[in-house]
Amino acid sequence: MLHSKDERELVEKFINGVILFRGITEKYLKQLVDDFSILQAAKNEVIIVQEDTSTDLYIILRGKVKVTLLSEEGEEYILTDLYAGDCFGEMSLIDGKPRCATVVAVEVSTFAVLKRERLIEALKRDPILALDLLSTLVQKLRKATEREEGLAFLDIRERLLKLFGELIREEGKKEEAGFFRIAKRTQKELAIRIGASREGTSQVLRSLVSEKLIMEKDTFFLIAPSVHTEDFE
Repeated sequence: MLHSKDERELVEKFINGVILFRGITEKYLKQLVDDFSILQAAKNEVIIVQEDTSTDLYIILRGKVKVTLLSEEGEEYILTDLYAGDCFGEMSLIDGKPRCATVVAVEVSTFAVLKRERLIEALKRDPILALDLLSTLVQKLRKATEREEGLAFLDIRERLLKLFGELIREEGKKEEAGFFRIAKRTQKELAIRIGASREGTSQVLRSLVSEKLIMEKDTFFLIAPSVHTEDFE
């Protein structure tokens, strides 16, 4: 439960932007805000563990998280990054099944947390919320399907450039000569995210470096501005 006016105002600031709660009536929205609690997380702190049985919903109020999968060998594959205003955990919130991914705080972060039983109570109070919940899931499913369909018709080079374009939009910082700086990913991480082999991804990455479309540094990539404006982005 929220314990201060500042906490309540912080949750109210973001909850209206979450599609899940967009159509809820003002009366029940105020009640739902009170059902949230605040969680503070340190950098590199694990918020959700893959296969965990927790069912809470999280809204990012401050900070950034990465969503990852762990292989049987313990290797980490980054699926996506989420920022303030994004939410995660809604799948388990709805069906009560184990988590399908691990979520880690990339930096010091603050979350609004809603427990499943609180949501069930809210659904009983306001059936419109159930429709919004379905809309949110359908939107995520459509986005995933569109991404898979798009990748199916692109070669490895185009897939990789498309991914870099997405990363520029999410986290890119403009550097000298118009290049965009993004955090460095391993070749295996890039290969997983574009659905290609590590060998093929490595070969294309070397080609992009030789063409000076990408500059590879110790901890980051510099991406040429032309990548940000490719037609297939």
